[in-house]
Amino acid sequence: MSSKLDRDRAKLLQDKHQGILCDLLKDEDNKYCVDCDAKGPRWASWNLGIFLCIRCAGIHRNLGVHISKVKSVNLDSWTSEQIAMMQEIGNSRGRAIYEANLPDNMRRPQTDSALEAFIRAKYEQKKYIAKEWIQPRPTIHVGVTVTCFLKRNKQSSKASWLHIIPSIK
Repeated sequence: MSSKLDRDRAKLLQDKHQGILCDLLKDEDNKYCVDCDAKGPRWASWNLGIFLCIRCAGIHRNLGVHISKVKSVNLDSWTSEQIAMMQEIGNSRGRAIYEANLPDNMRRPQTDSALEAFIRAKYEQKKYIAKEWIQPRPTIHVGVTVTCFLKRNKQSSKASWLHIIPSIK
């Protein structure tokens, strides 16, 4: 059972994460869904680092979590790693990466089936991706100290991460 101090820390951390997400959504490119340009996205694919409208978020969920990990900006809890990925990429950089080879005359699809085909081509088949793109490992930079415990396996003497505990500076 967690103590009141742990719950207060977790709440403080979530409040900080919400503030960061709200600030990110004020960026001009993040004010619109990265895939269909709908105004006011309230969803995100945190592993891709992009903001989405509810319609595109549903399509992203259908791609599977091995491609896109979708969360609500307001309703879900966020980890420091997830926030760092959103800070790292955002819609502007996301478009530069995943639409680098998009034909100049291509218009964003409007029908559900055409939009799903576009999103699948973009993220599943990586049809338009920048050839030199390498997925980054997020750097946590939200004023959070992360304490990691390393556990050694006595038989194989291999190390593995046991637990990560964030604390606020």
